[in-house]
Amino acid sequence: MSLLELKGVGYRAGDTTILEDIDLAINAGEWVTIAGPSGSGKSTLVRIIASLLSRTSGALNFAGKSIDTYDPVAYRRRVSYSFQQPTLFGETVRDNLSFPYQIRQRPFDEQRAVAALDYVGLAASDLDKAVIDLSGGQRQRVALLRNVMIYPEVLILDEVTAGLDAENKAFVWSMIRHFNGDDGITIIAITHDQSEIDAATRLVTLADGRVTGGAR
Repeated sequence: MSLLELKGVGYRAGDTTILEDIDLAINAGEWVTIAGPSGSGKSTLVRIIASLLSRTSGALNFAGKSIDTYDPVAYRRRVSYSFQQPTLFGETVRDNLSFPYQIRQRPFDEQRAVAALDYVGLAASDLDKAVIDLSGGQRQRVALLRNVMIYPEVLILDEVTAGLDAENKAFVWSMIRHFNGDDGITIIAITHDQSEIDAATRLVTLADGRVTGGAR
């Protein structure tokens, strides 16, 4: 049984059809790369999967049950979405990495946070660094760490390396490979980067709101 299964999913905004008759199955532990021209519906598709948008037709199942049967907040803890532009809040890195614990009313695991910062090339002292003092690459690393301080089952990445230099891009993708290969997190990634498309283990392509390849 697939972890995520879309059957005939569509999305309309007014009189405009953005997605039409999407069939897509994704297994637990997969890394699926979604590509296609601008306006093909990629971001709309992953936002529907992340429960940030509601489909207007079709069925979306997660772990064998309709997404409609889940509490939205509980679902988003299991299926986490990372935006193209890293959105940090509060004043410090600590504010961001402690947030997943706060919303679950659990004590903050500072030791885990320090180990995670070390893994992405940041120091323990950076835990109390102001977010306004972080570089673009550092902000993206912290945003991704926030999403995996308590592991989700699915991590959705909406062009998270767009605008990063080659060094930071390589660093971010090494993090994601670790999350997928070592931690078993299912990855769904949107990209326009041809090198990332060429390296995809499974490529799903969209055009004009329809899947044109890789749906399985």
